Amino acid sequence: MKTVQDYLDGQLLLIDKPLEWTSFQVVNKLRWHIRQAYSLKKIKVGHAGTLDPLATGLLVICTGKMTKQIDTFQGQIKTYTGTFVLGGTTPSYDLETEIDQEYSTAHITPELIHETTKKFIGEIDQFPPVFSALKKDGKRLYEFARAGETVKVNSRKVTITKFEITNIEGLMVNFSVTCSKGTYIRSLAYDFGKALDSGAHLSALRRTKIGDFSVDKTVSIDEFISELGEL
Repeated sequence: MKTVQDYLDGQLLLIDKPLEWTSFQVVNKLRWHIRQAYSLKKIKVGHAGTLDPLATGLLVICTGKMTKQIDTFQGQIKTYTGTFVLGGTTPSYDLETEIDQEYSTAHITPELIHETTKKFIGEIDQFPPVFSALKKDGKRLYEFARAGETVKVNSRKVTITKFEITNIEGLMVNFSVTCSKGTYIRSLAYDFGKALDSGAHLSALRRTKIGDFSVDKTVSIDEFISELGEL
């Protein structure tokens, strides 16, 4: 059983983030329960890489002195699995917003889908979604987007080392991607649709790896809290 000193000296917690939770909400929940369990006034808790609310999977949480290592963990390569839906785009590039444009998919074959992944391997220029937490002029991009304001977003270089299609069922395309820090899989969905001379958006996303850390080794929020409750 972990002691209060263990958490203050620094622990690495691998959490399976549930759907619709923000990464910040997970951090706040765990911090509150650790403080309650050990009667602590304060303890540092942070995460090493945001997951969108509509994504699930591996969230690396650091406590105490381990929070100094957050940048190191954030910089490691990440692997995701998920689903693109072909034939329509959304402003957020995922299901947070409604489909705003529809495209023909009659010309798209499984062969074309597999072939198109090759265009994204290596270093690519990627525009982050306007519905993102990146900051511009002191405001988060999604604040501009939700207010209906147009904002110029600069592209940035990201690296995709693996991009595989694992299943195709109608317009649903399942994939696995291994990529560098800062890669937006929502942007990849949008760009992939464009590369197919159509449109696409992200309908499901799960982070399965960060460096050597795997989602197989995670616990749920409830499991972590129940272990704390056994003190």
